[in-house]
Amino acid sequence: MSAHPLDDPVRNSLEGSLSRFAVRRGRIMRADPAVSPFLVHPDVLEAKDWDDIAALFGPRTVVGLNGPERALPEGWSHLETFGLVQLVGTHLETRPFAEAVELTAADVPEMLDLVGRTEPGPFLPRTIELGTYLGVRRDGALIAMAGERMHPPGWTEISAVCTDPAFRGQGLATDLVRAVGRGIRARGEEPFLHASDANVRAIELYLSIGFELRRTSHLTLVRTPERALDA
Repeated sequence: MSAHPLDDPVRNSLEGSLSRFAVRRGRIMRADPAVSPFLVHPDVLEAKDWDDIAALFGPRTVVGLNGPERALPEGWSHLETFGLVQLVGTHLETRPFAEAVELTAADVPEMLDLVGRTEPGPFLPRTIELGTYLGVRRDGALIAMAGERMHPPGWTEISAVCTDPAFRGQGLATDLVRAVGRGIRARGEEPFLHASDANVRAIELYLSIGFELRRTSHLTLVRTPERALDA
């Protein structure tokens, strides 16, 4: 493990409490592709590492690499590099939210639809297996949700925070984050989350309710070659 659990939360989750979802090849580790797209890799990638990433993800697949843009092997393509902020809920006031209901596998189709319309970040058919997800329904329709993703020791990441555009401005995201955080604290852990540094509105919201900036980093999206090795 790295020096602090949040320095590499994906590695420290997949090597710990989420190890059942880990898929390995050589020095490369990824989460089960139905659960999460996240990848763990050495800082310096050797030729075999690139081959192993391609084998684990398949041809022409978007992969997120930690760090700024880097030189790529032949056949790989750079798509985008963007900044991330990591926030910790140092002063987050947690509390129950009466309107929130716990979501289950039966809700996944609606969850995927809401994520597709609001784009809070990766959410796949089995992401719900990573932790507790809470949602708000109005007239039977799922209009907002938030839940848990990575679980490095002592911490749980709040993720998939999203609200249908027609219902924004009602404080639903804040109430859901507080409620998810309450469940995290009940286990003796602390909440944290990530956001794109371009998502200024979300960052301002999180800071206003008690989160603090811990670190910044970069994520580089690349595409694997046309033909990849078999995993």
